[in-house]
Formats: sequence, structure tokens, C-alpha cells
Amino acid sequence: MKKRISILGSTGSIGTNTLDVLAKHADAFEVFALSAHRQVDLMLEQCVSFKPSFAVMVDPQAAKTLEEKIKHSSLPTRVLSGAKALDEVASHPEVDVVMAAIVGAAGLSSCLAAARAGKRLLLANKEALVVGAEVFTTTIKKHGATLLPIDSEHSAIFQSLPDDPSTWSSNIAKIILTASGGPFRTWDPDRLKAVSVQEACAHPTWVMGRKISVDSATMMNKALEVIEAYHLFGVKPEQLEVVIHPQSVIHSMVEYLDASVVAQLGTPDMRVPIAYGLSWPKRILSGAKAIDFSSVAPMTFESFDDPLHRRRYPGLQLAWQVLKAPSGSAAVLNAANEFAVSAFLEERIRFDQIHTLNVQTLSAYLPHAPHGLEDLLEIDRHARQVASDLLGKLQ
Repeated sequence: MKKRISILGSTGSIGTNTLDVLAKHADAFEVFALSAHRQVDLMLEQCVSFKPSFAVMVDPQAAKTLEEKIKHSSLPTRVLSGAKALDEVASHPEVDVVMAAIVGAAGLSSCLAAARAGKRLLLANKEALVVGAEVFTTTIKKHGATLLPIDSEHSAIFQSLPDDPSTWSSNIAKIILTASGGPFRTWDPDRLKAVSVQEACAHPTWVMGRKISVDSATMMNKALEVIEAYHLFGVKPEQLEVVIHPQSVIHSMVEYLDASVVAQLGTPDMRVPIAYGLSWPKRILSGAKAIDFSSVAPMTFESFDDPLHRRRYPGLQLAWQVLKAPSGSAAVLNAANEFAVSAFLEERIRFDQIHTLNVQTLSAYLPHAPHGLEDLLEIDRHARQVASDLLGKLQ
């Protein structure tokens, strides 16, 4: 029997890489549903190639446009519209696997829907754990869903751990997440005030969307990954460490109590963790090139304790701050950061003011502990409003 897959965010980089892997294994997998926000032309191409049962366009006008194009192409695909349709295709009884690749808090509801339906959930949306960790993990356990990380760092950690999660806490000394350092690793920190949108989006290693590229440049993506790793692997905040590894060959490491270190290495290609998530516990061809160790560049590592790095990436320390703060604080940080990055991309604030806005929002809003999706969404809405009010004062 082929496994049926819903890809939430199929027109983004994770979604397109997932489809590339699936195309190599058409005998084992079948695309059940695709979703996008408003990229009609690319969605139509994907529907022609994979013939899903459903295509979801969150934007209503984009859905109407796609529906007209689908009618003229004689495809078997039914077009759905709106955010609720994401929940529908994530929890559909005919779906076996859900790739959650919608960026930001917008993907939280569909992740929870997949968890409640007991699906194998491939989590490329780190915000689901950052924003709704307690609610999300409780839902996973209650409904017997399987959660597999797709972020390259968390997949690397997962691959470096023993098969039995009950042994993790007693054997792990620390988890070490690697970071490329982004485009400003060697810049004088004083230059960061003048960073342009184009410069912030020019990642030296990975090809990513604009929002996550900016997060990589500020290192907020790594702060969110620290929070995610805390919830995924059950370690203490002080057992989480980040090192800069510009070559992006080692994707993350686990140090054990006996001082041995297990690392996962590979070319920087997201098809590797995607293929592992699809096939786990087995492995399948991903399409990525294997490392040629005879020609690989020397691997280097840099500490975040370097005073210049602390000035370049002040947002990283916010991860440990919110892990020790009241429940819901990580949701505030995520909302503030999404708002701040959007403001930067629209050239309403400077690059360095992203961190300023994040810190001020965390200081201005102490949320109540969330107990469900509505609580999480309310925290998200309130934090964005606080950030918006603070933005006016910044300007």
C-alpha cells in the first residue's frame, strides 16, 4: 500500500524538496493534498505533476483562480479555500503522513489537527513547538501521533540518539546545535544598523524563504531551534549549546555522559532529513550528493561566548530566557519576531531593531498559561498588537 501524504506549504522550499523526494519513490508514496497561500501558477504545476485529491489555497481569490485553471485542465483535484481547509486535509482519514511546512504560527492549527488524528507528522514548522509546546506535546501523546523533526538540526540530533527515547535523559550530557553564522558572521557589529533587506536574505549556505533567511541572519532561527530541541528531546536548558560551524557539514551533535560525541554529517540538502522523515525507521534515496571527504573544506567551529558574536547575535540568548520564563513566553517571542521581521522586510525598521522590538515585547507582555489552541492564538494576537504599538514608539 502506498502511503498518502498531505503537504502543507507545498510551494515553499520544504514543500518543493518534499515533492522532489516523492517523485523518486512513486511506487511507495502518493500525494493526497497540497496547500499554498497564493502561488497559483506553481500550485497548478504541482497538481499537474502529482494529481492530488485536494489543493488548498488559503487566499480565497487565489483559490478561485486555481479552481478555474483546474477546470480547464481536466485534473481530478478538488480546490479548497481558507485556513480551516488546512485542518481538513491534515486530519483526513485517508492521509498517513503530514508534512507541516507552513512558516510561522499560521501552521499551528493544522499541526494540532494532524496530531489529534494520530498522523505521522513531519515537523518543518518549528513554531508549532515553540508557540504551543505544552498543548502540542500533550495532543501528540493523547492521540498516539508520531512526531518526526525535519529541521536539519533536529533531524541530525534525532539520528544521533538511541532508538529508545526512555534512555535519552540518563545518557545525554548535552545537545549541540550547529549554526552557519549567516551572512554577517564576520561583519563588524556596528555595521548591522545599515543592513539592507537584500543583504539579510542572502544566506551563504542554504536557499530559503525571506523570513527564515532574516531569522538566520539575526540568529533568531537558532533561538527558536533551541526552544524546539528542549521540547523534542527532554533535556534541561543548560544542556543545550550552540556553536557556529560555517561549513554546514555537521548538522548537529549529541555529547554523551562518557564524553563521546555522535554527530550527523551530510551535504547541506534538505532532501536528506525529508527522506528520513518519510521513510523512518528505514532509509531511502534522497537525491542529495554524498560528501566527498577528499575534497571537503576544513571544518571550523566558533563559540558564541566570543564578545563580537554576542553583539552580532543578541537574540540567541532569548531562547534560554523564555525557557525559564512563565508558560506562553515563547509564543510571545515568536509573535514579536514574526511581526518585527515583517516590519524589517517592509523597510519600516532597521535590522538591529528586530532584536529591540523582541526584547521590548517580551518585557511588556506577560501572558497567562495557555490551555488550548484559542489561548495560543490569543497570545499570538495580543503579542503582535503589543509589538505594533511599540513599533510606533521606535519609529
